Amino acid sequence: MTSREFQDRLSRRAKRAGTTLAPGLSAGLEAYFRLLETWNRKINLTGLNLTDAAPETIDRLLIEPLVAARHIPNGATRMLDVGSGGGSPAIPMALAVPSVRLLMVESKTRKSVFLREAIRAAGLQGADVAASRFEELLARPELHEAHDLVTIRAVRIEPRVLSNLQAFLKSRGLLFLFRGATAADPSETVPPPLAWSATYPLLESLRSRLVVLEKRQVGVPRGTNRLTHD
Repeated sequence: MTSREFQDRLSRRAKRAGTTLAPGLSAGLEAYFRLLETWNRKINLTGLNLTDAAPETIDRLLIEPLVAARHIPNGATRMLDVGSGGGSPAIPMALAVPSVRLLMVESKTRKSVFLREAIRAAGLQGADVAASRFEELLARPELHEAHDLVTIRAVRIEPRVLSNLQAFLKSRGLLFLFRGATAADPSETVPPPLAWSATYPLLESLRSRLVVLEKRQVGVPRGTNRLTHD
């Protein structure tokens, strides 16, 4: 597939999702996708069909994160992505909101090497990769309550996991959970200080949704000192 064909398909899928793409964003997304396609022949980064850039593949890897990025609060500056794997949704989201500094967490060495290459290929500024399990990062106090946003997809969601992840969030920070059509909504089992904030539909074609949890500050009414959304 030529670059023009890829860009046309990307543009059509974005328009279908109600999203428009700036030229710089489109170029970054293509650079990331091309690198993912090349590396996926050597190591298993995704089970999706990358060779033909099928609509479902474009939707899952690129368009869904762009739709989710609409819900990143204004003023957010630091984002932590857990279990980054092949780089989606973290890299497309960071490309969509370049003011946010991204830290991707990936325990598998070869995948973490790919993610560093993807940062360079996509032209992401201020992004980095932690080649470790996220539980190991709990021992780094400089990461505690340092992020406005934590994102997670393809990781099993349990109360214990959520309790650990909230340590990385600032007060009023948000946790984005990417959920499929059959995944249970964790809103009934969210451990404090996290609380369910909203659930947004992402792509109708994938029947996917975004569950947003908020880290509440004890004794402060909801909405006080909160980063604002568009």
